[in-house]
Amino acid sequence: MNAKKIENAVIVGVQRRGVPSWEVNDNLDELELLVHTAGGEIAGRVLQERPKPDPATFVGKGKVNQIAALVDVNNVDLVVFDDDLSSAQVRNLEKMFSCKVIDRSGLILDIFARRAKTREARIQVEMAQLLYLRPRLTRRWQHLSRQVGGIGMRGPGETQLETDRQVINRRITKLRKDLKRIENARATRRRKRRELFKIALVGYTNAGKSTLLNALTRSDAFVEDRLFATLDPTVRSLHLENGKKALLIDTVGFIRKLPVDLLASFRSTLEESRQADLFLNIIDLSHPHWEEQLARTEEVLKELELDKTPQVLIFNKVDLVDDPVLLEGLRRQFPEALFVSALRKIRLYEIPERIVGFSEQQWERRSRAFRPNQGEELKSFEEGVNVIGRAFKEGMIYIDYLVKVEPEQQVTDRV
Repeated sequence: MNAKKIENAVIVGVQRRGVPSWEVNDNLDELELLVHTAGGEIAGRVLQERPKPDPATFVGKGKVNQIAALVDVNNVDLVVFDDDLSSAQVRNLEKMFSCKVIDRSGLILDIFARRAKTREARIQVEMAQLLYLRPRLTRRWQHLSRQVGGIGMRGPGETQLETDRQVINRRITKLRKDLKRIENARATRRRKRRELFKIALVGYTNAGKSTLLNALTRSDAFVEDRLFATLDPTVRSLHLENGKKALLIDTVGFIRKLPVDLLASFRSTLEESRQADLFLNIIDLSHPHWEEQLARTEEVLKELELDKTPQVLIFNKVDLVDDPVLLEGLRRQFPEALFVSALRKIRLYEIPERIVGFSEQQWERRSRAFRPNQGEELKSFEEGVNVIGRAFKEGMIYIDYLVKVEPEQQVTDRV
């Protein structure tokens, strides 16, 4: 079997008026990682300063000639732009470069398509791809453009284009119905574990969320040093020292310029985070621009209306930071934050301790009796609650468990 060809890529960014150069370069660094994640190699990097994009080529004629020379000299297969392109811009650029041209959104969608393993993830990615493709259909039918003209020339090109739009719309409708059924099944599973304290790991992609999940729960969730290693939500049980059981939920990481259609398609996956009682916001402290990554995470949480959930900041990868003055300053700046290394298991014990502190504020002890012939009902009940004791007396099985109490209910009970 022949090895898959590695595509050479040139990446292109535009620095607009008022945007600092470090931010544009950081975006291009991230775009490089995305290309590597997709299986490509970087053959060149181009940065253009423009007050606004050129309508025809995004970067202007002079920069197009520079990129075309890079493409020719380095046998480039692909040019990737860091911003969204219109169908006309893609068509013009592909003609000038004689190679494929995609934008950041298209690249991210390609990576998600490669990473999607479960049926739900594949449906979500396909729907996002179709939503991305629908307004760009004209480039797919450019081979028919000669047959489309003015009066009396309206022919198969436009007919095919409209037919294709209808096919895509019908497919999107079907995928939405399929996702709805999956969401209903997921909601049923969530109801069964509604009494459990739930913690969602959120943060920028590649911050170490899956590594932390494995370290805390001694599990083996997939970990890879690439962007978007996790697409499907991973749920693991976490047994705490006070006898409680909690659930840790790892979901897809965030990133700059994440396509809106992709977030919309992954709404059901992110719904797991919506059910969480607490967020562990994981920050890669070794990244030179972790502040901006934290800000982007906060923006996405706000966009998803998840910014009201209590958070604990977890500064990860402290083993890669050699500046004690920086660490001490951050501890003063973020006195409630925790500083750990998931990979080296440094100070991880502080995380369960903090979780216990949050969970004990919302739980109370209760008891329920079962007859010996209620085995199935008893088993189902124990799977969804924090069992802290069992007793058999007077022919009945008594289960002591912890139940979550909402703040309003706590006030009512005290009254």
